[in-house]
Amino acid sequence: MIKMTQDTNKFIMPKTDEDIIQQNTIELLKSMGYVYISREDNIALRDNRLHEVVLKDILLTQLQKINSFEYKGVEYKFSPKNISRAVEELNIPLNEGLNAANQKISDKLTLGTSYDEELNDGEKKSFSLRYIDFDNLENNVFHVTEEYTVSRQVTTEFDKTRRPDLVLFINGIPFAVIELKKSSINAEQGISQMIRNQGNDEIPQLFKYVQLTLAGNNFHPQYATTGTPAKFYAVWEEENIDTKLVSLVSKRTISKLDQTIYGLFERGRLLELIHSFILFDKRVKKVARYQQYFAIKEIFHKIENFAPDGSRAGGLIWHTQGSGKSLTMAMLTKLLKREIVGSRIIVVTDRKDLDSQIHSTFQNSEIKAGKANSGHDLIEKLQSGISVITTLIHKFETVKTENLILRDPNIFVLVDESHRTQGGDLHKSMKKVFPLACYLGFTGTPLLKSEKGSIAKFGGLIHRYTIDQAVKDKAVLPLLYEGRLVEQWISDKAGLDRRFEMISRDLNPEQKEDLKQKWARFSRVASSERRLEMVALDINEHYTKNFQGTGFKAMLATSSKYEAIKYHELFEMYGNIKSAFVISSSDTREGFDEVNENNKLYVAEAWAKLLRRYGNEECFLDSVKSQFIDGDEIELLIVVDKLLTGFDAPRAAVLYLDKELKEHNLLQAIARVNRLYDGKEYGFIVDYRGLLGNLDDALTSYSALAGFDEEDLTGAVIDIKSEVGKVKTFYSHLQDLFKPVPNKNDQESYQVFLADEGKRKEFYELLSQFARALKLTLSSDKSDEILTFQEIDQYKRSMKFYSELRRAIKIRYHEEVDFGKYEKEMQKLLDTFISANEVNQLTKLINIFDENFDKELDKLIGDNAKADTILSATAKIVHENHEQNPSFYDKLSQKIEQIIQEYRDGRLSDEDKLKHAQDIRAMLMSKQIDEESRYPIEISDKVCAKALYDNLQDAMSTLAPEEFIDTILQIDEIFKTASRKPDWQHNSDVRNQIDQSIDDILYDLEKKFNLHFNDPTEMIAKARSIGINNYAG
Repeated sequence: MIKMTQDTNKFIMPKTDEDIIQQNTIELLKSMGYVYISREDNIALRDNRLHEVVLKDILLTQLQKINSFEYKGVEYKFSPKNISRAVEELNIPLNEGLNAANQKISDKLTLGTSYDEELNDGEKKSFSLRYIDFDNLENNVFHVTEEYTVSRQVTTEFDKTRRPDLVLFINGIPFAVIELKKSSINAEQGISQMIRNQGNDEIPQLFKYVQLTLAGNNFHPQYATTGTPAKFYAVWEEENIDTKLVSLVSKRTISKLDQTIYGLFERGRLLELIHSFILFDKRVKKVARYQQYFAIKEIFHKIENFAPDGSRAGGLIWHTQGSGKSLTMAMLTKLLKREIVGSRIIVVTDRKDLDSQIHSTFQNSEIKAGKANSGHDLIEKLQSGISVITTLIHKFETVKTENLILRDPNIFVLVDESHRTQGGDLHKSMKKVFPLACYLGFTGTPLLKSEKGSIAKFGGLIHRYTIDQAVKDKAVLPLLYEGRLVEQWISDKAGLDRRFEMISRDLNPEQKEDLKQKWARFSRVASSERRLEMVALDINEHYTKNFQGTGFKAMLATSSKYEAIKYHELFEMYGNIKSAFVISSSDTREGFDEVNENNKLYVAEAWAKLLRRYGNEECFLDSVKSQFIDGDEIELLIVVDKLLTGFDAPRAAVLYLDKELKEHNLLQAIARVNRLYDGKEYGFIVDYRGLLGNLDDALTSYSALAGFDEEDLTGAVIDIKSEVGKVKTFYSHLQDLFKPVPNKNDQESYQVFLADEGKRKEFYELLSQFARALKLTLSSDKSDEILTFQEIDQYKRSMKFYSELRRAIKIRYHEEVDFGKYEKEMQKLLDTFISANEVNQLTKLINIFDENFDKELDKLIGDNAKADTILSATAKIVHENHEQNPSFYDKLSQKIEQIIQEYRDGRLSDEDKLKHAQDIRAMLMSKQIDEESRYPIEISDKVCAKALYDNLQDAMSTLAPEEFIDTILQIDEIFKTASRKPDWQHNSDVRNQIDQSIDDILYDLEKKFNLHFNDPTEMIAKARSIGINNYAG
């Protein structure tokens, strides 16, 4: 609530800046048991060595405190030598990369290490040492500090350090980094900064210890771990968390940031997360999302209950598809093995590809799992005592016939997609083999109403994570649905003509002629083939117009092997889309039976051709999956049943449905396109079967989904029409931004208005939103149901104007501007729907030293625009090259600022401004501010020497000119010699030699001329920086 003062009647606005948010967070952490370390103390604790990140004195003290060993009934402390070794050996080098170093350190933190100790009786034995006491919370110390300055790995750039907002420590080891932004700044900026700081040239020496990262503002914080891409940063949601925060947060409203800080960093919870809920998947570090954490906690709570026969209670976990179900099973398996002595975990699936996928996930997560290759192999593995086994459920038929029975309540059977097997004979076979086992079912789709009664036999529902919640959390993408009824198009000539006009409305004459030729086939093909042709052509035009060239891919689900092959042939004939089909061997029942013998022969011939090329079905499938997921050889994958479930291809953005699907199968199929990927905002479902009609009724009113409860389907799909309308909103936001522009018909007025960097950033963001909404609108058949032709035409013309404006200000203010992950989609919109002329080709900026710079300058209209372009391009060079010659570039920067200020004050005309800008450019080109600053002839061709001359002139002003020049040449020679060694600028020995050589020169000068330099250390540092930046640049 906004307060008012009693005496002035003025509003007192609540403070929302970063510093207030930062201080609030520190106060919360202090109330949670963290000890605060000031900025000054965090430097002092590192002896002013900013490349150090561990608080070694604290760590040494804590290692002594929490570690001891027992020998012959007597407790001993570790020797100081071993404690010091433990500190040093935690500092794993980065030569194998950040992730590798982080994994080794994480293993040490969670598992500890061991050292030999020499004992009183002369014996030498090895004992375990811990860095963190996970069993006794209070034995550890927790600290928080702010503005933690750390030296960057690269020293040749202007910024020598980075300064994370908050760093948290356990026992002096940095385990978390927090980047906070004020509420008006998007959380993505904090995430981007966090990821940047992990780069090789940045401060990876800090992040190699880090277990948790948190970035964002007061209302949208997101967490992750070291190495996590931006798209996988997640929110933390927890019920009733405010009741725990009431006593900790006072005189302000509890924020989402407070909830997340407490949820992740409450000391007991934190130790739990570090110890049990972080794993490495193929060396990629992953931390549990909140639904995974709470599901596993609920499972452990449930399995503590035993039935009268001695078996543990089990149950079902419903976590919607794409939310990390396989990783949940891997984390659960690790924890079961650790917490329950003698536990065995059997992971059961009902499909070969799912078995391979879960086994691969376990192997990548460093869980040793045996994979049963046959029923008899399963028997051998069960009898051998292997602790983790993955298997197909049908293999239990063999086990049952062999009368193998294992009565052990510490056997845990994890059944994937359990709704498919829970009531059948195979499940009974499994129960017979493991009569006392704990059964835990996992499903990615909601339960049908008919299944909810029988699921009680499984143990009831343990935890759920719904489709709607996953979309809200941005764990998966929303799915936009569009129904396209083919029968309406091919029923008569008028329908065909209307469809042609719809598809061809944005094509140029050449493209339209090509479409006409394809269209002409309809009169020649048999009526039975017309439907296939129409769908293929519609997909061909839809994909090429909207997705081709953006990096996104498509899937087509069809009803039979015959149709899959036929579709592929049609796409090959069109020659626009690179397609492939996936079918199984002809003796495998899949899809509909082929309608006649000719079709069967057709399929058999296609299958034989595939086998001749790939050798066997497994190699064929692996090749297609690999090309579709990672390569560029396949843009459209045509499937029947295979790969419609349990197949993750994040680049797949659109699913074309030409197949009758219902219930679980439909929900699993559409989830193929809900996975996260950079630049992907939605998954698209284009339905040629009318499975969900026009989506204007409740989902359960359609027969395909009638078996579910409506509440379980909330958020499953969204009518594309609801998103199409958003283009109006984003267009109005752009209009509002430019309301103050005096002359709306003059682009120069817009460019001058955007001189302010803040306004430019706002323009780029609003234009990105408008462009994405417009592209979605133009890709949909439903756009003309929402918008008039005049509105669509207005939006297209506006998009063209704004894209031209973007290009102009990019050049004028010399900014590397793109829409990041959305840039390809932006270009696709311009090329397909607006016009593909030169103005839309978003070219790279031309450097001011480039011979083409003047040509670009000549294209600009007006002296002010040309002046701005020169000054902006010069300012960019000043920033990039500042460290090569700080004195020169500082003077140049001051002159640029002076010109801009004088123009703003009205003391310079447009013509004057351009003349001054050209003078500035001449100074840059000549590397000379004026005639008085002309360099002595001895150094006129030596770039580094000239820079040393500029920057050491004042400090060596007492030297005679000839002595000063001679000194400059000596220092220049030091760097010239050093630079002949490989990677010299990163070699600490070489840098020490450089410092010593310069120090010797200064010492000799002082002695020879009876001088005293005020700050030789500063002079050496300045010379070193200039030398490295010039010779290593």
